[in-house]
Amino acid sequence: MPTWRTTLTAAGISGPGLRADYTSVARRVLRREPAPYVTLRLLAAPALVPWLTAGVAFMNLVDDVAETGTPHERSTGLATLAERAQAALRTGDSPDPLLRAYAHAVASRGLPVHWVSRFLDGAASAEARFDGFETEEDFQAYLDAYAWPGVLVFAGLQYQGGPDAEQGAGWRRFVDAAQRVDFLADLAGDLAQGRLCLPRVRLAEHSVTRADLEQARDTPAVRAFLAAETRRARTALDATDGILALVEPGLRPVVATMTELMGHQLAAVERAGVRALRKDVGYGLAAPLRTLVRARARRSRTAAR
Repeated sequence: MPTWRTTLTAAGISGPGLRADYTSVARRVLRREPAPYVTLRLLAAPALVPWLTAGVAFMNLVDDVAETGTPHERSTGLATLAERAQAALRTGDSPDPLLRAYAHAVASRGLPVHWVSRFLDGAASAEARFDGFETEEDFQAYLDAYAWPGVLVFAGLQYQGGPDAEQGAGWRRFVDAAQRVDFLADLAGDLAQGRLCLPRVRLAEHSVTRADLEQARDTPAVRAFLAAETRRARTALDATDGILALVEPGLRPVVATMTELMGHQLAAVERAGVRALRKDVGYGLAAPLRTLVRARARRSRTAAR
């Protein structure tokens, strides 16, 4: 794995101040999201790593503000953050090294700023005021407002000039699958925190109540409901087939790994059944390690050719 200094040089990031900003951002991501950081460092082309690391850091910052404190605190915090972020994007400067690095990444890679604005707006509305979904249409609106632009504020940095329409649509399908799997895998924890992230109308279609889920009742109706939800997630995951053709070559090993791990997690949810209502379903340790080792080996073989 190249050193961080070599990685910065590969991305064309020069100047001690700017390199220090990106280094600060990398340390922040490593502390908060060690698995994604290590995956990027091991599998992504070095020239892409600093841009994507800054993108992950910005996405995490917005998520943290949107999910912390009272509704008023979240709203106030997001308004302040939006002002600071927009000022950084406009001027290229900020008191915050994270925002300085991200503004530099957006400008250098030519990511359309409307994705950033859309993400910030979605954080202030769809996420900060989240109260679940009544229908599938509400879920899709959440993806459009928050989850999709949230992915593109970092993944979009892989493309010089930002994603085109086909690439953007591919990531929209990816986000649909990822969010469904995530909501199912985190079902127990979300319910414990008073959040139900599956459309309420579908509970009613199966004659299942929220109390049935909160109390992890093992009934035919609950089992049928969970089976139907996992089938929806499986269909969405199948629809991501072909995403690698829309990804820059230097990021394909990372996206292939993400997709494989998503499949592992969904399979674990399918096996868990009603037990997914009692405990969140993780990846485990063995599957991610095996996946990462295989991906690293494939990348090494490709680089050697």
